[in-house]
Amino acid sequence: MKIDCHNHSYWSYDGLHSPEQLIVSALKKGMDGIALTDHDTAKGWPEAIEAAKKHNALLILGQEIKTDKGDVLGLFLSKEVKSRNLLEAAKEIKGQGGIAVAAHPFHFPEQFRGDLKKYAEIFDGIEVFNGRLPNVLADKKARKVAEENNLAFFGGSDAHLMQMSGNAYTEADAKTLEEFKRAIIEKKTRATGKKSSIFYLIAPVAAKTLRRLFADKRKNP
Repeated sequence: MKIDCHNHSYWSYDGLHSPEQLIVSALKKGMDGIALTDHDTAKGWPEAIEAAKKHNALLILGQEIKTDKGDVLGLFLSKEVKSRNLLEAAKEIKGQGGIAVAAHPFHFPEQFRGDLKKYAEIFDGIEVFNGRLPNVLADKKARKVAEENNLAFFGGSDAHLMQMSGNAYTEADAKTLEEFKRAIIEKKTRATGKKSSIFYLIAPVAAKTLRRLFADKRKNP
């Protein structure tokens, strides 16, 4: 099973496309589905659920939480995470049976602030392959920390445009999302894919600019 575990739709302040567009793009690249991980919000979940059903895609409800120490991906969520304190956010994620992942921990300027190893016990995995950010050495450093601390490997496109979705992903020997989640817990995942074009490095900035220039495409919540 291949799941792109890091995607931002237009429900993020710096995303441009709909959850459905992200899903369709990922499926075209051979993904079984995606995790929708908009910045600090779960408002895109209903739209994503509808689109996943329409296209027979797997969907993980998630969120990228900007905490005081760095960005955290919450996966397999059932409600929005409110806290912006790392330890409290992790508690919220785990309290609803979710998975906590350290997102792009060594990529400047979005890196984890502090010694990631000291917080390893609160994470289930580390994003060891980020498709948007080009620094392969940062990915290698993240993979080393994951290996040393027996944490699951995660890959994600960090898509802010539909063209990016499905470029990087997390893979596991699984047939259902329940089995996929079990593979994460058992540390049996693989992270792979390709880096998106360097052009897409500025995708979040471009998306924010375009959204200021044009009417917001989002539906009313």
